[in-house]
Amino acid sequence: MQNQKRVVVDYVSPQINGGDFFIKRIVNEVVQVDAHVLVDGHDVIAASVLYKHEDAKNWSESRMQLLVNDEWQASFVVERQGFYTYKVEAWVDYALNWQHGIERKIEDGQKVTSELLEGITYLKPLLNRVTKSEKDYLEYCIGVFDKESSYEEAVEVAKSAELHNLFIKYPEKFLSNTSKDLKVYVDRKKALFSTWYEFFPRSASEVEGQHGTFKDCERLLPRIAEMGFDTLYFPPVHPIGYVNRKGKNNTTEAFEGDVGSAWGIGSPEGGHKDIHPQLGTVEDFKRLVEKAADLGIEVAMDYALQAAPDHPWVTDHPSWFKWRPDGTVQYAENPPKKYQDILPIYWESEDYKALWDECLDILMYWIDCGIKVFRVDNPHTKPYFFWNWIISEVKKKHQDIIFLAEAFTKPKVMQQLAKQGYSQSYTYFTWRVTKHELTEYLTELTTTDQREYMRPNFWPNTPDINPYHLQGANESRFIQRYALAATMSSNIGIYGPVFEQMINEAIPGKEEYYMSEKFQLCHYNWDVQNKLTAVISKINSIRHEQPALQQTNNIRFCHIENDNLIAFYKWNHDRANELLIIISLDPYYAQQGTVQIPLGEFGIHTGQQITIQDLFTGNSYNWYDEWNFVELHPSLPFHIFKIIK
Repeated sequence: MQNQKRVVVDYVSPQINGGDFFIKRIVNEVVQVDAHVLVDGHDVIAASVLYKHEDAKNWSESRMQLLVNDEWQASFVVERQGFYTYKVEAWVDYALNWQHGIERKIEDGQKVTSELLEGITYLKPLLNRVTKSEKDYLEYCIGVFDKESSYEEAVEVAKSAELHNLFIKYPEKFLSNTSKDLKVYVDRKKALFSTWYEFFPRSASEVEGQHGTFKDCERLLPRIAEMGFDTLYFPPVHPIGYVNRKGKNNTTEAFEGDVGSAWGIGSPEGGHKDIHPQLGTVEDFKRLVEKAADLGIEVAMDYALQAAPDHPWVTDHPSWFKWRPDGTVQYAENPPKKYQDILPIYWESEDYKALWDECLDILMYWIDCGIKVFRVDNPHTKPYFFWNWIISEVKKKHQDIIFLAEAFTKPKVMQQLAKQGYSQSYTYFTWRVTKHELTEYLTELTTTDQREYMRPNFWPNTPDINPYHLQGANESRFIQRYALAATMSSNIGIYGPVFEQMINEAIPGKEEYYMSEKFQLCHYNWDVQNKLTAVISKINSIRHEQPALQQTNNIRFCHIENDNLIAFYKWNHDRANELLIIISLDPYYAQQGTVQIPLGEFGIHTGQQITIQDLFTGNSYNWYDEWNFVELHPSLPFHIFKIIK
């Protein structure tokens, strides 16, 4: 049967992989939909975006506007968590086509008696759809169209905006055409805006050499809250294997008292649903989660799907591991790194369904303990389709859950994990240092389709990564890296207290910490207050006060006449909050430059006063020109200016 539809709907965006994957938003964000809509000939066409929440029965509608060259646009707001479906519907609008045609003829001085009678056929179908007052008006229109004596009056009515608006409000969508259904998943705000702090609970003791506990961690919660962090991430807190346990500094021989790697999960004391006995009990953990929540902090848990050789799974579910002919299992590797204390899971096991169910049950267990945020270790070494399944299963019951993908790997692998459902993603920010590198990377993240599905989380350091530019770095470099992360990305994190205490000794030639905390207890003076802690606290406070810093995608780099200075403009969705940020990339010398501010986007003209306030120092300045001089010193290598018009 031939398709009588005439309107073509093409190039609908946003969509990922032709609609195979959903885009992402948070509650109350806008989804802007663009499409190419066209028809043969010269008929007037119309289009709408139809959308509805997964729990809604009826579609809502947002009329699209023609921009240029058959490109149409509309937007809608997602008000609830969960999935929304959206699509573009388009049609030849014969009523508007009639009105457009009769207007042209009237302007040309033609007699339109016949056309007025034709118009009645477009008015009558509306009579049963309109309000009483609108119905009265339509009946009046029909009356004057049908009377030769009312010709002049009818001509004016036919051209009226009131009639035009009724045609817009009550369209007759004859032979409409629709695009395929597309999806958007809506998270809570924390998926887009979060400030993470990571530390090892076992190093929280006040007594040097003594294993820390969850009760020790409770003592540190006020410090973390005062610094402005809202997410506290712990490396794995489960029992650690004894077989092939790692020694200090990642040696393959552990001596008495060596605590091993927290990621070597599982021992005779339990597995992924158990707590390391030296940390405390499950009840201690739950109490810590509750006390953190009282201070506005969510505890994020490490979800590491791997097993030590003495994990209970090895004996209870041997088919979950791939055994070699000699009865051993090849330990995990990520060349050149070797993990002799970890057995990789055999994801192609014939018993994979039970394996998947157990992995899901682990998540559900800790969710029941109050956990809503998971940092997932090495997700790129597990099947993508497994992640799609398990994240979907969790979200069916718990929409608040957030998953951060710890995957410092190939770009397309990181992107695929984000497409499969991860809420946030680690990034290459850790290694982006120069102005060109930072500008290029942020442009990629915020202007390509990655902006629709990949939420970056910028970490200057992690327990695994002591980047070369921080090794032996001075205070200014640490301030600079935190300022860059905190203003460029809405999701950020640091591994502390290593970062704020500027502990940066490395294994020579490697981006690894010397005497890494991953393999031993460390003792810190948690009462240390220095310039870096003060700067971090102030920046975090500014982030919570300024909506422009609570999103990542609205960023525009500004030209500045110095490659050691980087400048960018950020704004929130309605531009009620606008910031200009300038950061020096030189930790040793003062840098000067002339920054070009985007006057057009500010809505002002050259010569018109613009007031900027430095949110860090409180100082205010008046600028009048497009180009303005700035100078930054290593002692405070950044400006966060608020635009006050």
